[in-house]
Amino acid sequence: MTSIIADREKKRKIRIWAVVVWLLIWQAVSMWIGQEILLVSPVAVLLRLLELIRTKLFWQSIGFSVMRIVGGFLLAMFLSVIGAGLSSRFRRVQEFLAPAVLAVKAVPVASFVILVLIWVSSENLSVVISFLMVFPILYTNVLDGIKSMDAKLLEMAEVFDIPERVRIRYIYVQQVLPFFRTGCSVGLGLCWKAGIAAEVIGIPDGSIGEQLYEAKVYLNTPDLFAWTVVIIVISLVFERLFLWIVDRLVYRMERME
Repeated sequence: MTSIIADREKKRKIRIWAVVVWLLIWQAVSMWIGQEILLVSPVAVLLRLLELIRTKLFWQSIGFSVMRIVGGFLLAMFLSVIGAGLSSRFRRVQEFLAPAVLAVKAVPVASFVILVLIWVSSENLSVVISFLMVFPILYTNVLDGIKSMDAKLLEMAEVFDIPERVRIRYIYVQQVLPFFRTGCSVGLGLCWKAGIAAEVIGIPDGSIGEQLYEAKVYLNTPDLFAWTVVIIVISLVFERLFLWIVDRLVYRMERME
């Protein structure tokens, strides 16, 4: 399974030359427009980003948003695995969760943000929104993984009376993990988009969302682009780090067999 994952990552790898070409296009369009308030150049964004990095507020805002958005993701990951496991075992649990999962998938993020803001303080809004966006994805993926398991393996485990913990370790985890990984890959990007959007609407003090909102209000385009770059980088780093940890766990499990 690790070789399959490696092949997928190789195909998805972003080429440096493509990034450079897009940056050159961005620079050319910015120079052609000639108005920084409409489209700032990548050079100006880089210079502004270097200025922001030196400030205490920059790191405090990152810490505030990362802690809450990542917390919402981890909570969704934990509860979705438990929910999928219970749903695969008990049909009533699956029937009970189905309407809620469908509703969360269908309702727009902005509607959820406004609704949740009535019940939750703006400080913890991004935790709830990140959780709501990730839970249905991971729950559905893990449940599909459990349902698509090899029936013959399960039958063999039943015939030879293999202990439950051994079944989980060598049968369930091995076959469900690819579905879990795919769900995490999708959910990680979505939780950052939704979490930051929630902060922009809720405007909690000391968050990345607040910095984006202020940049918009004061038409500070360099700040707006600089913070957007920061969000992209944090999202990519966390996604790669988390998926690397998952892949290492898979590798260790395969080596132990």
